[in-house]
Amino acid sequence: QVQLVESGGGLVQTGDSLRLSCAASGLTFNAYAMAWFRQAPGKEREFVATITWSGSTRYYSGSVKGRFTISRENAKNTVYLQMNSLKPDDTAVYYCAAAPKYGLVVLSTEFTNWGQGTQVTVSS
Repeated sequence: QVQLVESGGGLVQTGDSLRLSCAASGLTFNAYAMAWFRQAPGKEREFVATITWSGSTRYYSGSVKGRFTISRENAKNTVYLQMNSLKPDDTAVYYCAAAPKYGLVVLSTEFTNWGQGTQVTVSS
């Protein structure tokens, strides 16, 4: 059974940093593209960042590019999201997702497994 477990969320102030982690089990981790999505209250879930199976290629949404960094450690079956210069607009539940593809994956419909999410709240 595939499990994705996010951690690292919390309450921070504007300008602070957080690092989210997502530990995967029950899958061949290095055969999956991984991504982070987020959903703010009253809004649809949106794409944040994605990374290929090897970690060689990454892609970000325009709203986080330059502030967030996605990375992965295949030996630990873990994907990370380093978030710097946080803003109140970054407040959301953050979800990690896995897609059984080697290329870059962006569309949420291509991700087959999702975590339960971790709350990030940025106060002004």
